[in-house]
Amino acid sequence: MYNLTVVGTGYVGLVSGACLADFGNRVTCVDSDQKKVERLKALELPFFEPGLPEMVKRNVEEERLHFTTDLPAAVTDAQVVFVTVGTPPRPDGSADTSAIYAVAKIVAENLDGYTLLVQKSTAPVGTARDLQGWMRKHAARGAEFDVASNPEFLREGSAIETFMRPDRVVIGAETKRAQDILKKLHDPLFLIETPMVMTTLETAELIKYASNCFLATKISFINEIASVCEALGADVQVVAKGIGMDRRIGSKFLHAGPGYGGSCFPKDTHALASFARAAGERVGIVEATIAANERQIARMVDKVCDAVGSPRGKKVAVLGLAFKPNTDDLRAAPALHIIAGLRGRGLEVVAFDPIAMTKAEGLPELEGVLMAADAYEAARGAHALVIVTEWNEFRNLDLAKLKRVVKSPVLCDLRNIYGAEEVEAAGWTHVGVGKGRPGRRSGADAAKAGAGDASAAPRSAAASRARPAPQPANRARTRAPRSKRA
Repeated sequence: MYNLTVVGTGYVGLVSGACLADFGNRVTCVDSDQKKVERLKALELPFFEPGLPEMVKRNVEEERLHFTTDLPAAVTDAQVVFVTVGTPPRPDGSADTSAIYAVAKIVAENLDGYTLLVQKSTAPVGTARDLQGWMRKHAARGAEFDVASNPEFLREGSAIETFMRPDRVVIGAETKRAQDILKKLHDPLFLIETPMVMTTLETAELIKYASNCFLATKISFINEIASVCEALGADVQVVAKGIGMDRRIGSKFLHAGPGYGGSCFPKDTHALASFARAAGERVGIVEATIAANERQIARMVDKVCDAVGSPRGKKVAVLGLAFKPNTDDLRAAPALHIIAGLRGRGLEVVAFDPIAMTKAEGLPELEGVLMAADAYEAARGAHALVIVTEWNEFRNLDLAKLKRVVKSPVLCDLRNIYGAEEVEAAGWTHVGVGKGRPGRRSGADAAKAGAGDASAAPRSAAASRARPAPQPANRARTRAPRSKRA
């Protein structure tokens, strides 16, 4: 058993702290927010994550999990300090690592015997190595410490499962002492034969970024294929199934929709592009992924507006605000940008989310948006129903009941959770993503026309290159009155 300190009680910190305590360690979670710490001591968690309240309660009651604002005292008692503070994006897309360095300084000033500082926050490649010199500068002469990188790969909505049964554990550590400690901390995972990657600091940091950027790329790729499907009359779900059967590709993250969001993919794609440029390299695929995601959100706004027609005096009901199911995380959620785009076109918006409503009501982005008590209240008087987040309760809506309360039976199914035949049989118009109608040849006809003109393709490519970069859908957002209940 180790005495561990986890600095930061956000998503990564609280989940990691609770799970490490469940492994039998004594864990102290530190946060500078006194009110937040008091709520945690009262077992009031700051976010929704299935199974976490029960795990926190159990480990607090068994005196393995503690909360405090006193970082110096927590450092003095700790053998290992995990840094899980935020690294938010700066305006240029680079990661703001100031909180990591602030924590490392305090840790260095309060070292009492050998201490291992583990960077778990996602930070640009080179941060962990730079922390070694930074801590040496602030530590007493002769102080013993190591710095390691142990990136997290938690999936919101199933974070405990992904911590307890991970695909792999990545450890960047360059002394035997640090390696042995981190291997020992992960001993419980050896029972399920979890693969472990032991590597350098820089490689561990880059594995995290490369993983998230690759997954984001798969999402943007299938979304662009979805647009091709709509143009040529193909079905993106069948295309995804067909290519996903190839084990070299795999079926995960090949679900067409409104684009990616959350706390990781948007931030990490921009950060990788930023530090790659700083190193004199370009990651064109990642940059294209970012641009494709912005275009996809704009396409969703167009799709809904086309389905509704003239926006004058019309209302749409948006179902789902969180960036994915089983979380209340609204950071960079596609729904926020889509709602802003719809309102910018003159549509009134009413919204509902099973879990994220409390957080949503305090967001400036949602000022003036009506908040409904359930999906059916949201749909009342609406000219279109828009599914943005694929919560399970949205998968089996009573279409007959909904048809009685909407103004127009139009379902914009941005997650493709309904079949067009089922929806249309119930008297609705179904608008999916990448659900082309067989026999539609407009795209093929255009291709034939272009083939007859040898200069058409070069001109098209030049025009494409000259086209201004797409802007995120929320940049043109206008302010409105505070959100209110419907």
